[in-house]
Amino acid sequence: MSNIGARHLTRRGLLGAGGAVALAALTGACGGDDGGDAAASPGGGAWSFTDDRGTRVELKARPKRVVGYVGTAAALYDFGVDEQLVGVFGPTRLKDGKPDPQAGNLPVDRLTSIGNAFGEFNIEKYAALRPDLLVDNMFVKGELFYVPVESKDKVYALAKSVALSTGAVPLPKPIERTAALAAALGADLKAPKVTAAKARFDRAAEALRAAAKGNPGLKVLAASASPDLFYASSPAKNTDLIYFKELGVDLIVPARLDTNGYFENLSWENADRYRADVIMLDSRTQALQPKDLGSKPSWGDLPAVKAGQVIPWQPEPRFSYEGCAPILEALATSIKSAKKTG
Repeated sequence: MSNIGARHLTRRGLLGAGGAVALAALTGACGGDDGGDAAASPGGGAWSFTDDRGTRVELKARPKRVVGYVGTAAALYDFGVDEQLVGVFGPTRLKDGKPDPQAGNLPVDRLTSIGNAFGEFNIEKYAALRPDLLVDNMFVKGELFYVPVESKDKVYALAKSVALSTGAVPLPKPIERTAALAAALGADLKAPKVTAAKARFDRAAEALRAAAKGNPGLKVLAASASPDLFYASSPAKNTDLIYFKELGVDLIVPARLDTNGYFENLSWENADRYRADVIMLDSRTQALQPKDLGSKPSWGDLPAVKAGQVIPWQPEPRFSYEGCAPILEALATSIKSAKKTG
């Protein structure tokens, strides 16, 4: 997901990520629970998949050339989709050329990037890839993430697209939907690597539940930092926070949310509005990190900061069991050892 300053009041600051964003509430009703209504002949016959817009995508054969938003592609790769992936867009490489953390395990050296930052989507490069299918996360209902609004019609004209809901539903849901798409694309969900990741995820979820139960009353705030604003995120919208709360984590609910209900924009002078024992701080490359916040006196005065209880938060997790299990494990460890500051 992209960065994010308040100057971009669209999709850019999604999930409390350093900026504001117009987000529609998403529900789990889109796409149903039927595994996406996916169908494909083992011999390469007709292929179909019903995505989370409720759109039934139909092709003459299983897609052989897939281009995807980096987070979607990385999650599909974890489930076993590999050779079909030919291109990506979104945060794929850091400024030093190394893979962006959001790229996960993707073999980025063999994939064509058609845009690394928000607003970048090279339609000529995309067309040259001869895509059979475009796959993407959908945080705003009906909108494919990182596909520029001004050129979306041209993009959609080049290939069919599949959108997976990745907001306002508990974390397991987008993981399950990504798995369903991976299976439709030919991945073996019974492969040892996949089943082992699922078992690890389940263990990690129980570890987080136990940690939260064992440290009652510990107040946790999910937030993101930008030069001008401190964003307090709502556990009612972000898919991972919804799940953490279900597992018992006592997440602070901001009182003055933006019109879409995702986060509260706080000036740095008001960054202490919510007293948190632990701060989960957006760790993506486009958000400010603790090392960047020394010039903000209010940051250093926060109880969680004084206590050394600021932990990384990935507001846009990789929606696979392999991608999310370590997140649950790390949070469980942090909550188990954290101390109350008040």
